[in-house]
Amino acid sequence: MTTDFVSALTSAPISAPPSPTILIADDDDDVRDVIAFKLQVAGYRTLSADNGRSALSLAVETRPRVVILDVTMPQLDGLSVCHELHVRPETAQIRVLMISGNGRPSDLDLGFSAGADDYLPKPFSQREMLRRVNWLLMSSGR
Repeated sequence: MTTDFVSALTSAPISAPPSPTILIADDDDDVRDVIAFKLQVAGYRTLSADNGRSALSLAVETRPRVVILDVTMPQLDGLSVCHELHVRPETAQIRVLMISGNGRPSDLDLGFSAGADDYLPKPFSQREMLRRVNWLLMSSGR
């Protein structure tokens, strides 16, 4: 009995599970920075990319739980990144929140047909963005 007690006292402390990582891909520095700040304050780890090609590379390399993808980006647009993430077995489970200044029903249809799990037209409130990220994390079942 004493050895169990001593073992418990001398073992490493139980650490909290790591916070989910969220990748933010937007070519607008201000938008990207505001989203990252809000997510970090909420306790998430963030990664950032300013173009579609680097977003795809980062997602494949780091496997974030959620990717927030702007539709219009240089090198590779968000729709192509989203599609590519979902056709690769190693990244198919990553949740995608598309963000865009284009909020017409046809734009939303394009986002969802590319594989987006949610679509948030700009401008949006930080509270709404955070609510949707939380929902995507809860719905991922991990």
